[in-house]
Amino acid sequence: MSAVAGAGAVALALASSVLGMVTLAIGLRRNDARLLRGAQRYVWMVLAGAVLATLAMQYALLTHDFSLQYVADNGSRATPLLYQVTTMWSALEGSILLWGLVLAGYLAVMAHRFRDRAADPMVAWATLFGLAVAVFFFALMAGPANPFQVVAGEVPLDGPGPNPLLQNHPLVAFHPPMLYLGYVGFTVPFALALAALATGRMGEGWLVEARRWTLFAWGFLTAGIILGAWWSYEVLGWGGYWAWDPVENASLLPWLTATAYLHSVMVQERRGMLRVWNLSLLVATFSLTILGTFLTRSGVLESVHAFTESPIGPWILAFFGVVVAVSIGLIGWRGDRLRSPGAIDSPISREGAFLANNLGFAAFTFVVLLGTVFPLLAEAVNGELLSVGSPYFNRMTAPIGLTLLFLMAVAPVLPWRKASGEVLHHRLVAPAWTATAVVVVCVAAGVRGLGPLAAFGLGTFAGTTAVRQLGLAVRAARRQGTRLGRAFIGRTNGGMIVHLGVVVIGIAFAASSSYGESRQFRLAPGQSATLSGYTLTYLGLQTVERANHTSTQARVQIDGGKVYAPSLNQYPFATQAIGTPSVRNGLREDVYLTLVAAPDDPASPAVIGVRVQPLVVWLWIGGGIMALGTLLAAWPAGRRRRLEVAEGPTEVDPEPALAAGTVEPATATAGPAAGGEPEAQPGAEPAGPGRPAAVPR
Repeated sequence: MSAVAGAGAVALALASSVLGMVTLAIGLRRNDARLLRGAQRYVWMVLAGAVLATLAMQYALLTHDFSLQYVADNGSRATPLLYQVTTMWSALEGSILLWGLVLAGYLAVMAHRFRDRAADPMVAWATLFGLAVAVFFFALMAGPANPFQVVAGEVPLDGPGPNPLLQNHPLVAFHPPMLYLGYVGFTVPFALALAALATGRMGEGWLVEARRWTLFAWGFLTAGIILGAWWSYEVLGWGGYWAWDPVENASLLPWLTATAYLHSVMVQERRGMLRVWNLSLLVATFSLTILGTFLTRSGVLESVHAFTESPIGPWILAFFGVVVAVSIGLIGWRGDRLRSPGAIDSPISREGAFLANNLGFAAFTFVVLLGTVFPLLAEAVNGELLSVGSPYFNRMTAPIGLTLLFLMAVAPVLPWRKASGEVLHHRLVAPAWTATAVVVVCVAAGVRGLGPLAAFGLGTFAGTTAVRQLGLAVRAARRQGTRLGRAFIGRTNGGMIVHLGVVVIGIAFAASSSYGESRQFRLAPGQSATLSGYTLTYLGLQTVERANHTSTQARVQIDGGKVYAPSLNQYPFATQAIGTPSVRNGLREDVYLTLVAAPDDPASPAVIGVRVQPLVVWLWIGGGIMALGTLLAAWPAGRRRRLEVAEGPTEVDPEPALAAGTVEPATATAGPAAGGEPEAQPGAEPAGPGRPAAVPR
């Protein structure tokens, strides 16, 4: 029953996607508003098909319907309920089904949001491009990646269950869905960008929606990457959280280009510049999600995150080629309309800093992309098996990352067009002295290493600047008599909170990857060892029988207190035991324990791995701050009365004023370069030359 229901639901979604595209194409050709409006119902049918297919798969997994090949390969009667649900995205075909579900959800939300403008050619083209992406993924499910294929021959009574690494930590229930919400979410701004090119409406009207959809997808992808690093730290047992694994890089690449877009789009909104660049960033971001899908699901890469070899690699690669070719063709076709009306007046300006910031992100993307695909290119050309390891990525990305930290400190305080030395001195002197003081204190405390010290100093510089901006916003809110909470809402001030999260992560990354200590101890029951001031006492082994595995645990007491239990877990269908670490988390540092080798005789010594790393928990805290900042940045700031200058009459700030949402274009751009504009308004939203309409035009 599940096979018939699931296959029928996939066929419904595929047919609806095709019919929706055809109806929209005919409606656009005839300029028939009735057809364009009617085509929107197909989007809801796509969603209905995706939901029904998902329900059919979940029903099959929960009822152990081993007549389905996917359930026979990945399901198990012994798997706990949570991991039975997550089995849907634990292997190739189910993950494509999740992709289709998320995509259908995004298209439905887009159709609902633009329901009053369904006959607008801009909306129609965007829907058509979105449905084209849906056609591809549902065609995969109907063909080479069919999750509802029936077992040929005798139906097994049980299955092996999902990969053991995917059934031993609850984060697997959140990390992949978050990544998919990010990956797939970039489809909507991509469709809007192509719709702008197709209609020739190349003004800034479509940018508001494209930016908002990008921000949501970026926020989900950020959360997905952080959760993935956390999962890696808690599950894989090597003590790290980021290994420059090709599949990790595949998630980082679209994040980098989307981050660049979220900054550069402000230049286009404000000055009308960088049109081709912003379109290219949206195309690159979506294309990189497809490339990441290829790397993850084609079997060309070996990774703990990758799925096994599959026949869909050439299909995804072909789709990637079509996406790039169509996008480049449309951009070339509309080249004349993409000329920017303005130019950068001074490199020491907000737009100059954003341009430098984008060059930094572009360089970062190129370095990561080159290191990721170079082994594949070398193997394809020369047949050589090469690998690019962490030293390459660390050496190449560290200076770029430090440069981006510096720009993150400077850009928010720069005015548009150009800045005077007086403004720069007034706004940057306190953050600079604070950063210098932090570095001096670190050196005096015995901290060494140019890289980490530079990260601590620049991180403090950027963090102090963000706090200063937020402080000004709070002061402006008080002067207005509005609630203080409004001071943190809106793109500008929400963005400053995101910056604080980035600073926290940057400092934690520099500290945890540069310092710390690790050793392995061979300990008999009752013996103790000391590392970095911690006394670890091995109390002995215990065996715990779980529903889906047998766990051999080493009981290790830290400093005479709580007992931790790193383990080796044996799953029925696994050829070797899977290690699971046990971690004592702390704000200052973590104590990370692993059971390296368990003796056959419980009275014999066991090998215990111990790793003490500073500030790791701040990586997850920083991710939470970034998620909070993203929510606040996306929160509608609403219209409010115009604010007067919040700080000295000679300062120009830019963003806040723009963001106040009521500044007239003439006010926002007039006046001396170093004075006249207010600073730090609560909940700023863009307004100024080229302020876009609320819906794409």
